[in-house]
Amino acid sequence: MLACKRLVSAGAFSPSEPSAIIAAAYNELLENKNPILGSSTACVVVLQGSFGKLFSANIGDSGFLVIRNGSVVHRSHEQQHYFNTPFQLSLPPAGVSSQVLNDRPESASTQSFDIKVGDMVLLATDGVFDNLPDSLILGELVNVAGTTDSSLLQKAANAIAKKAQIMAFDEQYMSPFALSARKNGIDAVGKD
Repeated sequence: MLACKRLVSAGAFSPSEPSAIIAAAYNELLENKNPILGSSTACVVVLQGSFGKLFSANIGDSGFLVIRNGSVVHRSHEQQHYFNTPFQLSLPPAGVSSQVLNDRPESASTQSFDIKVGDMVLLATDGVFDNLPDSLILGELVNVAGTTDSSLLQKAANAIAKKAQIMAFDEQYMSPFALSARKNGIDAVGKD
């Protein structure tokens, strides 16, 4: 994501092609030839306000919501190989690449959406979306609808993250993840 940020800050991107931002950053890491243990999902959203467009590229189970007038009007598509195994980017060391899931930036789900003044866009990882249904997320955002005060928006984001953390450890709570697990024959509550 630091490479993505640098590319965007330098203006080296096309707003309508956020998947190219992910690909360029990933290729830069490949060129460095330093294996990184682990993997990551990725979501890049570009707002092109002058055209009223949101362009997105999403790999895995991170993602975003567009909220308009207190309702979710658009969301990213989650990508999974199978339950609880999201698409992910990785740079496995030589000799183990066949043992590691390694999706390519080209596998990103791309979308465009007409955005309106006053819409809110929330980007989050699966840690939020696995633990909070839309109703709880919207409950936190209703208090900041229409504001541009960055400190109030940050407080709402922090409250959403904190609520997701609390719910993840509630052994009685049927989270979105737990409901999905049950649909896949796994008895689970919460998600840590």
